[in-house]
Amino acid sequence: MSDEAIIFEVDDDGVALITLNRPDQMNACSEALLDQLTAAYRRCDEDDSIRAVVVTGAGRAFCAGADMSDAENTFSGSGMDGFSAAATGMPAFRIRKLVVAAVNGHAIGLGMTLAMQCDVRIFAVEGKYGIVQVRRGVMGDAYSHWTMVRLVGLAKAAEIMLTGKTFKGNEIERLGIASQVLPSVEVLPAALALARDTAIHAAPLSVAVSKKLLWESSELSAEQVEQKETELHKVVMTSPDAIEGPVSHAQKRAPEWQGRLSTDWPEWPIS
Repeated sequence: MSDEAIIFEVDDDGVALITLNRPDQMNACSEALLDQLTAAYRRCDEDDSIRAVVVTGAGRAFCAGADMSDAENTFSGSGMDGFSAAATGMPAFRIRKLVVAAVNGHAIGLGMTLAMQCDVRIFAVEGKYGIVQVRRGVMGDAYSHWTMVRLVGLAKAAEIMLTGKTFKGNEIERLGIASQVLPSVEVLPAALALARDTAIHAAPLSVAVSKKLLWESSELSAEQVEQKETELHKVVMTSPDAIEGPVSHAQKRAPEWQGRLSTDWPEWPIS
């Protein structure tokens, strides 16, 4: 696995750990890395045995962005017919599980926009971070014009994306990018602990429908959210997990969830 651009592991608790694995290039995004990341994301969404996901980088960086080893042709216009700014065929926000970015070091450009697709983001205080594409003659990618405004608001998104500046770990707390900022050695353990706690104690179907609605909610009115919450409650409240949750809590034991996304996922869009 060490020769692969992505290392993919799943532990006994159902936590998938995806490691960007080009440490000598600070995990810069090659075509192979992005293809393998897409495949890993799809597996995480489809595999019922996976209940939470952590994404991190090998070595001292999370991801340095686009691979600029051939600088002149980094953003070459050749082959534009098949080009997509999405970078991956499956963004992290579409995975129906909790996705935690363990940003263990520098995240620049595409590395940062990929991290912003995750539900929770834990950053290393020692790192440098930025969506710097306007300083490279291009622009933000990987849905960043959608994720950033949703996550930090228009003014802060503009400060980050239109200036192309890099920020230190202690600055990104002010910007609202980080869920937590920790010393680098603590980032991955904290992310794994959160993912494992969720994998064990949170019902997979409940997490999945709630995540889907959370990422859609800013485009809906309060009345539309209430309607969708009502319809989704009809799904989860009639599942065996709605019995198992209170019973396992009362009995002070770990729950044994029965809901499976492969068989119990409701038709979407929910009315």
